[in-house]
Amino acid sequence: VQLQASGGGLVQPGGFRSVSCAASGFTFTPYYMYWRRLTPGKGLELVSVISGAGQVIAQASSVKGRFTISRDNDKSTMYLQMTDLKPEDRALYLCARGETYYSEYLPYWGKGTQVTVSS
Repeated sequence: VQLQASGGGLVQPGGFRSVSCAASGFTFTPYYMYWRRLTPGKGLELVSVISGAGQVIAQASSVKGRFTISRDNDKSTMYLQMTDLKPEDRALYLCARGETYYSEYLPYWGKGTQVTVSS
């Protein structure tokens, strides 16, 4: 199982960024996929979860209305579109694969992509 996150970078406050997570080494479709983020102050935080069928299962209240999780099962890729970015969104964004149902157990993680929000 391999998960490769990409798309991070420097964004101005109020800006937009889209990050993606390319998966390989397993059949992508059935598995729940997760975005989490790691910040020095808050630690590891759940951002959003999407089911194998593309249903949004969970989302952090801090990103509701601003972030959109999606997936393309044909491309084995998950996405996170981030709008109206705030300095507190600065984090290492990590993608993870769960099970074929919602679970707190996430056996596989990618290395993450850094998003910095600063003017």
